[in-house]
Amino acid sequence: MGRDVEQGAFSREDRVRYRQKVRRCLDVFALMLDDFGFDADRPMTGLEIELNLIDAAAEPAMRNDQILADIADPLFQTELGQFNLELNASPRLIEGSGFADYEQDLRSSLSRADERAAKSDATIMMVGILPTLTERHLVADNLSTNERYRVLNDQIVGARGEDIELDINGVERLRTHTDSIAPEAACTSLQFHLQVAPDSFADYWNASQAIAGVQVAVGANSPFLYGRQLWAETRIALFQQATDTRPDELKAQGVRPRVWFGERWITSIFDLFEENVRYFPPLLPICEEEDPVEVLHAGGVPTLGELRLHNGTVYRWNRPVYDIMNDRPHLRVENRVLPAGPTVVDMLANAAFYFGLARGLAESDRPIWSQLTFSSAEENFHAAARRGIEAVLHWPRLGDVPVTTLVLDTLLPVAAQGLDRFGVAPAERDRLLGVIEGRCRTGRNGAVWQTETVWAAERSRGLDREAALHHMVQRYAELQRGNEPVHTWPVD
Repeated sequence: MGRDVEQGAFSREDRVRYRQKVRRCLDVFALMLDDFGFDADRPMTGLEIELNLIDAAAEPAMRNDQILADIADPLFQTELGQFNLELNASPRLIEGSGFADYEQDLRSSLSRADERAAKSDATIMMVGILPTLTERHLVADNLSTNERYRVLNDQIVGARGEDIELDINGVERLRTHTDSIAPEAACTSLQFHLQVAPDSFADYWNASQAIAGVQVAVGANSPFLYGRQLWAETRIALFQQATDTRPDELKAQGVRPRVWFGERWITSIFDLFEENVRYFPPLLPICEEEDPVEVLHAGGVPTLGELRLHNGTVYRWNRPVYDIMNDRPHLRVENRVLPAGPTVVDMLANAAFYFGLARGLAESDRPIWSQLTFSSAEENFHAAARRGIEAVLHWPRLGDVPVTTLVLDTLLPVAAQGLDRFGVAPAERDRLLGVIEGRCRTGRNGAVWQTETVWAAERSRGLDREAALHHMVQRYAELQRGNEPVHTWPVD
């Protein structure tokens, strides 16, 4: 949900009108899918990176307002917590040297932003969960000052009607309660956007769901929260629990969570928007003036504002997106499963693996989703979040297989073929997929490096957990600036 919100109290009439308007938008969207010209000739891609701000002591720095003012770049925006920023890369094609262009632009933007952050005694850090965050940091007073975050907090907490419980059982266990959605600010992610044609959207979404577990296993980078070692990608559990509008009774009734993997393969993007409208009550019932039916009949492009806003408050791990650029509508898969970091080259390796594998599987002769049950895809996703690169996943014709073996023997060649279809330069393809291969051969990703470094600090240096985490974060920040892949980082 990236739009500004000023209204904080919603009446019954607001909700009724909004529900009617959302359904009107959905009807118009169905008509557009039948006979409207969507932009899909040359599929664009996009990246969003959520960032953390830390001070010299490796503590979260609650200074995003001042730092954003100093950066003065529209590519950088607020995020939920005062210690967060978001960087939106300019969309582009990945053919040829597209990934190299991404890398140059991202490194330049981050370097410039880091220089501005230094004026406020802060440093930018890319990680799934900042390991030095504690419960005293993740409180409502530390939400960003943008009014939309306060309104969203009020609506989620109000819908639940009681404190939000966090209960994550991993290597260690965390059980606590919160009276706000502030813990969600700990979840800093890397999001990929892939533009697709309406008639191929279902194939790309289904492929993205099928490989979500593989992505998380290889890219995990969030093993610590509140000083405890939990899952390899703790962000998955934390995000689902910190935004859960359901009290226990509604969970028992099978009401769906707003952070949702889904429950079935689809045949059209319409399936996802229709599920969102059917299953989820509105959090932000804000209506726009546009009548989408009138706009469509007049030959215009409806913005479908209410439908898009509602879609932005249902947090699917692979989200459907309807958007308009240069007066032409288009559709995108927004892949939201991965954490930020550790480096720009690591994130672009994750991007190349996703874009290539999604295309390779979406355009295969025998679809992977015709061989893999949806429940198996979901079980893979959660197994990968818990175990990371050590996970064992289920895959058609292979049965239960270590994810490293699955990637090295089966999926990397498919990803390479997909990148070839995008026209990615062979040298870029091999360089970035080589990073994924390196992680699998060494068994080391961001989560493994973090835990190994903390263990080494506790055992070799005699540090307690808090001191070890601060040591690790400072070392992480130093190595991050070198932009060498995380599987090559020393543990010291």
